[in-house]
Amino acid sequence: MLAAVAAPIIALALPSAPAHATPGVLVFPGMEVRQGTNVCTLGYVDPQMRIAFTAGHCRGNGPVSDRDGNPIGSQALFRDNTPNGATVDTNHQIADWEAINLAPDVAINNILPGGRQLIADPTIVPVVGMPVCHFGVITGETCGTIEAVNNGWFTMANGVVSQKGDSGGPVYNLTPDG
Repeated sequence: MLAAVAAPIIALALPSAPAHATPGVLVFPGMEVRQGTNVCTLGYVDPQMRIAFTAGHCRGNGPVSDRDGNPIGSQALFRDNTPNGATVDTNHQIADWEAINLAPDVAINNILPGGRQLIADPTIVPVVGMPVCHFGVITGETCGTIEAVNNGWFTMANGVVSQKGDSGGPVYNLTPDG
């Protein structure tokens, strides 16, 4: 079982997603998502609320789709104040998230591509040295530790890598039960 290190809790009243999704499309954490010309990784998925999250800088024009171009939902809200081209560290006050309303006809689960279930646990508090993993569509799963914590977010190092396309992917802590 996996426990999410942090997940935004948003919106009980987000507008409905368009009903244009291809029946049978499965939406899950760690999948490739596209918006306009941007390619990123889907982070957390809430099957009950039918909302998913990715990085705010992944937003683009038009619907959110899977790698094959099948619409899966639409952007509901986002925040993105990431400095363009600058190195970001924990001294910055960053907001970089996008909430996606999932289409009514897509299937949803919270299983990572490797088969592990992703479960949010708000009791887990990130601390320096805590083991974490990140899943991205380019690099797959990489694991390391939390390097620094400040301003409500953290940086990762010691094995966690990320490339263009991995943005928005889930960050999680492996729990003792797997």
